Amino acid sequence: MKSDLTEHLERSTEPGTFVLQNPRMLKVDLAGTSGHFFAKQGSMVAYQGDVDFAYQGSGGVGRMFKKVLTGEGMPLMKVSGSGDVFLAHDADEIFLLELEGESVTVNGGAVLAFESSLEWDIQRVEGASMLSGGLFNTTFTGHGVLAVTAHGRPVVLQVDEPTYVDMQAAVLWSAGLQSSVRRTATAGALVGRGSGEAYQLCLSGSGIVVVQASEGHPTPARS
Repeated sequence: MKSDLTEHLERSTEPGTFVLQNPRMLKVDLAGTSGHFFAKQGSMVAYQGDVDFAYQGSGGVGRMFKKVLTGEGMPLMKVSGSGDVFLAHDADEIFLLELEGESVTVNGGAVLAFESSLEWDIQRVEGASMLSGGLFNTTFTGHGVLAVTAHGRPVVLQVDEPTYVDMQAAVLWSAGLQSSVRRTATAGALVGRGSGEAYQLCLSGSGIVVVQASEGHPTPARS
């Protein structure tokens, strides 16, 4: 059979690594890992080998309690066994971060997968109130690989002066940045597309923030 599909043959990986099969699909080789990793529930699109998928929830009673209070959604599955696992989410672009002792704060909905060596917890963004949508995100710390998704090609902004980002467009930022929430001066101003356009996330200090080219996937219309 002849086809240009052969240009998209499976890429080989080093044991235990996260590798982008293409910009919208992640391949994880379970061999050589600590025996398992965590992924967004429902993100598996294919696998080869003897692989087990177990619902993980929010990972522990404390984090489950925070999830109920905050609404920060990061339903996880524990992936274990031996073989290759392919992950994707709504054909979003995927980016890999290798943390080497640093901490990053991530929008829970942008988390695709991460190595079990990383510590994580749900944190409240300083200055965020229930009126501004609560704004709770997930902080990752330690050594390991984290895969995040972005709806549309993102931009990485260097924060060396106060930087304002639409809450739905913020993918992740350096955990060392100081955060607050700014309300648009004119209540009727249409700054963004989403329901939270009256509020922006303000970041200051020294670090980076990743901003996607979208305020998220459109909400399906109800029939």
